[in-house]
Amino acid sequence: MRSLISLIVVAVALYLLLPRVLSEASSWRSLRDIDWAFGVLALALQLVSWIWLIELDRITLGRDSWFVVGRTVFAGNALGRIVPGAATPQSVAMLDDAGVPAGQAAAGLTTSTLLQVGTALALPALVLPALIAGAPVAHGLLTATYIGIAVLVLIVIVGAFALQTDGLLSWVGRTIEAIANATVRRRHPLKGVAAELLRLRDFIKATLRDRWRSALLAAAGNTLFDYFSLLAALRAVHADPRPSLVVLAYASAELLSQIPLTPGGLGFVEAGLVGTLTLAGVPAAQAVVATLLYRLLSYWLPIPLGGVAYVLFRHRSADRGEPGAGLPA
Repeated sequence: MRSLISLIVVAVALYLLLPRVLSEASSWRSLRDIDWAFGVLALALQLVSWIWLIELDRITLGRDSWFVVGRTVFAGNALGRIVPGAATPQSVAMLDDAGVPAGQAAAGLTTSTLLQVGTALALPALVLPALIAGAPVAHGLLTATYIGIAVLVLIVIVGAFALQTDGLLSWVGRTIEAIANATVRRRHPLKGVAAELLRLRDFIKATLRDRWRSALLAAAGNTLFDYFSLLAALRAVHADPRPSLVVLAYASAELLSQIPLTPGGLGFVEAGLVGTLTLAGVPAAQAVVATLLYRLLSYWLPIPLGGVAYVLFRHRSADRGEPGAGLPA
């Protein structure tokens, strides 16, 4: 019954968001007018982002093989873009067939996901105070690049502090509780957020042990080059947005992609990214084309690559007579 209800919710969400997705897809002809030098640069930056993601999973899983981890990353992410919530179980099964114990695989992938989500959540938390304080919002993608680098350096520093001390996460948890209880009427006040944050932090530390520095750097690298790919997509459509707001646009897209109602946040990300880019000073038509280009590279391209990775997995499993050869296609 839960599965049926989940499928119905996904179907309704896709139905409501389908006009937005189709509207952006219908703009594909506009891709002919983009600056293809920056379009290729956006692709190259996205590839570097994936390399950092594979490195992050190698660290969290404690494995050296780029092939084993890489095929799992692409195949699992591709499935997660088709079936909501299916990426981790499939990835765990593939890693188990490759010799990684299922428990270790699940812990490593969960840790990787927590670091990615934490990095995405930290972006608006670090940028919003600067905007509220009156930080300049001068136009220019070069300025946006500098801001992105500075924010990611801050994320590494703050992440290291959060992993090693209790004070910051306790304060964040208490702040979330105070804001939630002050803005939403509840029968039972929200509590225990700080304790849950500390529990998740301890889980990450227990999984990574002395590898936490490398993992934190890899998570930041994955986010930074994905952000650079969005900047290149904006440059490809000749946009000149407000840099600080571009960081917020990217952060909103990352958070919307975590919504489990649709695969990879399909529809939510497109609608949110176009809207926030428009607020950042990008004309609506350019925002649509930039979003289309960025999503083609970050969302749609990994799907066929994941199919290739899964075929390679099955082929190697068949050659070795491993259990993975019998997994359904």
